Amino acid sequence: MASNEHDSASSSRSNADSAKCPYHEGQNRSADAENPYTHSNRNGPHDTQPNAGDGKAKDEALETYRADAEGHDLRTNQGLRIADNHNSLKAGERGPTLMEDFIFREKMNHFDNERIPERIVHARGAAAHGYFQAYDNASQYSKAGVFQTPTKKTPVFVRFSTVQGSRGSNDTVRDVRGFATKFYTDEGNWDLVGNDIPVFFIQDAMKFPDFVHAVKPEPHNEIPQGQSAHDTFWDFVSLMPETTHTVLWTMSDRAFPRHFRNMEGFGVHTFRLIDREGTSRFVKFHWKPVAGTCSLIWDEAQKLWGRDPDFNRRMMWDDIKNGAALEWELGIQVVEEKDEHSFDFDILDPTKLIPESLVPVVPIGKMVLDRNPDNYFAETEQVAFNPANIVPGIDFSNDPLLQGRLFSYLDTQMLRLGGPNFHEIPINQPVCPFHNNQRDAQHRQTINTGQASYEPNSIDGGWPSETPPSDDPHGGFEPHHERVEAHKVRARSASFGDHYSQATLFWNSQTEVEKEHIIAAYTFELSKVERPWIRERVITEILPNIDLELARRVGENHGIEAPTTQPAPKGELGTSQVESDPALSLMARMPDSIATRKVAILAADGVTMEDVRSIQKQLSDEGAEGLLIAPSMAPIKASDGSMLAPDAMLNGLPSVAVDGVVVAGGEGSVKTLAASGLGLYYVQEAYKHLKPIVAIGEGKELLAAARVPVEEGVILVDDVLAASLPLRDALLAHRVWSRDSRANQMPA
Repeated sequence: MASNEHDSASSSRSNADSAKCPYHEGQNRSADAENPYTHSNRNGPHDTQPNAGDGKAKDEALETYRADAEGHDLRTNQGLRIADNHNSLKAGERGPTLMEDFIFREKMNHFDNERIPERIVHARGAAAHGYFQAYDNASQYSKAGVFQTPTKKTPVFVRFSTVQGSRGSNDTVRDVRGFATKFYTDEGNWDLVGNDIPVFFIQDAMKFPDFVHAVKPEPHNEIPQGQSAHDTFWDFVSLMPETTHTVLWTMSDRAFPRHFRNMEGFGVHTFRLIDREGTSRFVKFHWKPVAGTCSLIWDEAQKLWGRDPDFNRRMMWDDIKNGAALEWELGIQVVEEKDEHSFDFDILDPTKLIPESLVPVVPIGKMVLDRNPDNYFAETEQVAFNPANIVPGIDFSNDPLLQGRLFSYLDTQMLRLGGPNFHEIPINQPVCPFHNNQRDAQHRQTINTGQASYEPNSIDGGWPSETPPSDDPHGGFEPHHERVEAHKVRARSASFGDHYSQATLFWNSQTEVEKEHIIAAYTFELSKVERPWIRERVITEILPNIDLELARRVGENHGIEAPTTQPAPKGELGTSQVESDPALSLMARMPDSIATRKVAILAADGVTMEDVRSIQKQLSDEGAEGLLIAPSMAPIKASDGSMLAPDAMLNGLPSVAVDGVVVAGGEGSVKTLAASGLGLYYVQEAYKHLKPIVAIGEGKELLAAARVPVEEGVILVDDVLAASLPLRDALLAHRVWSRDSRANQMPA
């Protein structure tokens, strides 16, 4: 009522002023009289308030545009109050998301268009070309052409990325990694758009903008870049128990892979495979790295931020350039439709995985990445992935996060790449022909010669025409005929209510070293949270539901007493059919070869030539690389008078960028390195990061000067030939894990 009175009074004043104005319609005015509505105020008073000179003028001018949400209801941009901001509108609690959900579409549309032109998430990426080749067992699961011919190589383009940071952020931050694969099949493009973690933070796409807003840098100061250690992230996840499982994965060493080649990939969602008979089966997709799984450790990853922020992308680029391709097996977990409800979790819940001990992963093909892009922008930056890009033989499930992504990706790409014709950018074009009645729009490159842009038509002979579905590779796409009969609801199935059982499963599946790293990660992350009640909520209301000891240890590190019983309701705690699963540990798939490993050989003038050459040959025979690291880039004069060209300097290729260190013999060389702070620091840091260290002959004197203890993984030999086997075995183990509890005693 007050608002209406104000509007009425304003209207009355306006009418009264108009009646007095000589320029109001119907009033007499002279031809040369000034019109106050068009006359310049250059020589008169301005219509703004004078600047008081207190530095607040701009701040006051912005006051009109400031909005504080305190005390206000949640509404749409049209002012409609929102009753449920957690669930998209579905046909039944476990049914597909409905297009009519205007609240979800408004929220997601706004989110999709928040960044121009950089990707909102996954902005920092690196990519490579390659091929996929199916095994002879793949066709029994799906009629997709990509699986039918084992001798056929299907081109692929794969982009790896971090989630939170901008294009200018670092490679080795603690984050989820994107693992997106575009298959250029004969039936069209199939995009398998996943991550290096098999589960996601949220269950319903309605919450995706909220999650990303929370994990992105704080809006008031754009800090921190590419990291989750801040208040808004932990505030959100501590209030959303469904995030617990994925947060735990992110606090593990999975958060910073040593190399893209050592990274697992997952389709995350449950999809469907359709065979030639039309039988549908549920499926989870897995990428299993041939090189095994291993990671950086936290201190090492942090130091790489400054020393080589491009570490992961550089490693991939250099390896491919040098002929060392990256390889993965594509595996699937298949669940028959009759077994959909046979688990103690809902397979449509994207915060859940299917333990491999319950449903083994069946390898069905191999992917090889063997060619670098020619131009980063044209290919890596402009490539557009979309989980809605599928081919006959592959279909969607009713996973509510997947259902939302089917809308979101297309919506995002259209703005980011300048309109609906982004599919014509070379990297996005399929290898098969594509004709339809879509024409014009911004950045159109196709010159359509026919007159008919509609279907059916007779002017252009009826082309392009529909293709009836069939069980052969030339049939048109037909969605799986799923019966849907349900009420239209904005709700979530009760089967999605378990938020903790699989987090506990993951925790129980970690080795003791991995558990210690998770405790350290939670401790560090929460130390960056400024609001004490958020830290307390994580420690007292979330972590105990995973494991009481985890909560107690993190609580001790923050001076917060954790509860001795689990506070969550029984339904949220859930149950698990398996207590632990070895496949969930990084240790489950250790490398079986030292190929592509890089070892620093420390040397200076006076080095023993035989030590350098022999170590390099031993490593080369195994597919690894021995890099000569010296105090400078000046040629080294060996003890026999011959000259050696260094590959890098001590501070140019630091120990965090290699997998092991060899100190070559030679009295003069070792004396020079021991007198160098960089030389001492090099071996100290390698020790701290659990890397194998070999000292040949006089090389042990450098270790003594650096106070590196002689223990497991510190290998002293008098003869260079004796170094080969112990160095190889240590590199195969990736780290000297027995050293982990003592590593922080080293001050490096």
